[in-house]
Amino acid sequence: MAHPLSERSQLRHLTAQLDELKQKGTHFRLRVLDDIQAPVCTYDGKKVINLASNNYLGLCDHPKLREAAIQAIRDYGVGSGAVRTIAGTMKIHMELEEKIARFKNVEACVVFQSGFTANAGTVSSILGKEDFIISDELNHASIIDGARLSRAKIKVFRHKDVAHAEELLKEVASEPGRKLIITDGVFSMDGDIGPVDKLCDLADKYGAIMMVDDAHASGVLGRNGRGSVDHFGCHGRVDVQVGTLSKAIGALGGYVCGSKDLIDYLYHRARPFLFSTSHPPSVAATCIAAFDILENEPERIERLWSNTRYFKEQLGHAGFDIGGKSTPASETPITPIIVGDGRKTMDFSRALFDAGVMATGIAFPTVPEGKARIRTIMTSEHTREQLDQALDIIVKTAKQMSIL
Repeated sequence: MAHPLSERSQLRHLTAQLDELKQKGTHFRLRVLDDIQAPVCTYDGKKVINLASNNYLGLCDHPKLREAAIQAIRDYGVGSGAVRTIAGTMKIHMELEEKIARFKNVEACVVFQSGFTANAGTVSSILGKEDFIISDELNHASIIDGARLSRAKIKVFRHKDVAHAEELLKEVASEPGRKLIITDGVFSMDGDIGPVDKLCDLADKYGAIMMVDDAHASGVLGRNGRGSVDHFGCHGRVDVQVGTLSKAIGALGGYVCGSKDLIDYLYHRARPFLFSTSHPPSVAATCIAAFDILENEPERIERLWSNTRYFKEQLGHAGFDIGGKSTPASETPITPIIVGDGRKTMDFSRALFDAGVMATGIAFPTVPEGKARIRTIMTSEHTREQLDQALDIIVKTAKQMSIL
């Protein structure tokens, strides 16, 4: 007879590691959203001002996106029934890819199930063990995983240090393998913008493939939210553009944009694309509607940036470290409040929640030891009253905890 699970010792090492997190004060439990992802919503039964979501443009519950999803369910059902390469490519999937390609000013696009799989699946499939990856030290985990899976040799340059990136390129210039330069367009923990234009210059100079992950730049930077490539005027110079449908677009998924041959190759070789069922038609329809809104309502992005500027100014005036001292300076709606100590940061986050503000504490290993922070994110839909109320709570709580 099998032993009851509680008596088995095979996974006891995981319990020990969880106990260690609890001792450090960085263990957390998932907060559960009871209603709609919105500027003010209900987590764990408590109404809070939400400064933690990636819903930059408030599209998660937009009426046009809801209508598009409901109509797609009526027209096409709830699921696609297969992976894209077998029987799961629906007309609506192709419409979405064509719409994104037009929006991003490229030849073609492929949609993945998530931004993570878009990055990991692309990097791992376009390079091999003879090749080299020149990667910013603060690039997203999905880029790092894709680089490891590719078995290419990974060279990491200091954050946004273009001269260091060039040194690394010079070191491998005479090696036979291909070279890939890769950066985030917007870095997810510090909110600063990658030097896309200068890295494009390096890619041109050394004949390297240029790749940008625009997850946090999509819907935020560039004309109508076209991203960092548009922001820097680098159209035609970035070989691989990755974006997300899960943040500003308000739904779920990731995408890769580039040449027709790149996308055709990913159809054949990107493992997450080959071995994952395609999006439900309702999600594809939702994303199409979201791109329509980006095209037709640029005022959403203007509100996002107005809120961002105001919130940063007020946090700075209050005396918080919001980057630029021990960490890079934020340049986008992602604004970290640097606390430093992991335990204190998580205690601060919990105290803010109890006082009515949802602002997530982030500690090691997501950020380096000693760089723990509360990460705040603005949206276009926060009102000035909500921001003032949140600022009041943040300042009062920080003073009570001797953070300010």
